[in-house]
Amino acid sequence: MTSTTRGQPRIHELRDGSRRDLRHPERPRPVRVHVWEPERPLAAPAPLVVVSHGTGGSAGTMEWLALPLAEAGFRAVAIDHHGNNLVDGYEPEGFLFVWERPKDVTFVLDTLSLDGPLGPVGAVGFSLGGYTVAALAGARVDPVPVTALLAGHVPMPAIPEFPDVLEALRKKVPAHELRAALDGAGADVSDSRVRAAFQVAPALGGLMTEESLKAVRVPVGIRWGEADTINPFPEHIAPYLNSIRTAEGRSAGPEVRHEDFLETDPGGRLTRARVAEETVAFFLRHLGRPESGHA
Repeated sequence: MTSTTRGQPRIHELRDGSRRDLRHPERPRPVRVHVWEPERPLAAPAPLVVVSHGTGGSAGTMEWLALPLAEAGFRAVAIDHHGNNLVDGYEPEGFLFVWERPKDVTFVLDTLSLDGPLGPVGAVGFSLGGYTVAALAGARVDPVPVTALLAGHVPMPAIPEFPDVLEALRKKVPAHELRAALDGAGADVSDSRVRAAFQVAPALGGLMTEESLKAVRVPVGIRWGEADTINPFPEHIAPYLNSIRTAEGRSAGPEVRHEDFLETDPGGRLTRARVAEETVAFFLRHLGRPESGHA
């Protein structure tokens, strides 16, 4: 591996042979990871926090969360979710088959564990990444409303990054493949290695089964903006907050928008810094404080 400058991640191009590339089905699924190592030597394997980006984002846009975690002694590992990241472009399955995202995380943890023991593991995600980390903790998609959405029986919520996503899915994916994919929509994609999860403006709370949310046992932290029109509180956040017994959460502010959590928005800088600080405190509490070693 090549060395990096201070604050810069190592980037690894991985391939998951158990799943296929959405553009080149003959190839394995690509999973790119950005790894920020702790900035000081540690006496034991560093606690590891996986970072999952939002719809159409990327691992690189999550530096506002990853870098403070690394500075606090965590190993921060951000993932580019295939077909749903702005680096490689978009595919309809990457936006709509959301249950594939937690599998990316499990694959990355499996791969990293080949190099040595993992420290305690947590997961943090923004927007659709917030769903991803909830799924890792045991939340399951309800296939009934998802099937209705993809069949066009109920209106598809607007997706600014991919406004014609449903039409693109119908053109690309044959009916029998779509049925097969939907058969796995409600599957358990949890990972028992994830000890704690933190959601920032999470998506899809209303599409989770209440039973699965009530069954979540790991600590869950939640933050949201009251002025968020992309993932409004009643439809997206409230189901997580009200049904996950271990959840604790609070608003990031009455004027905070969804866009304030995007690194490209200068107006949200203070909000991001505050939420990043709260994220670090959450994982210090639930994963343990990294043990200092010697240089």
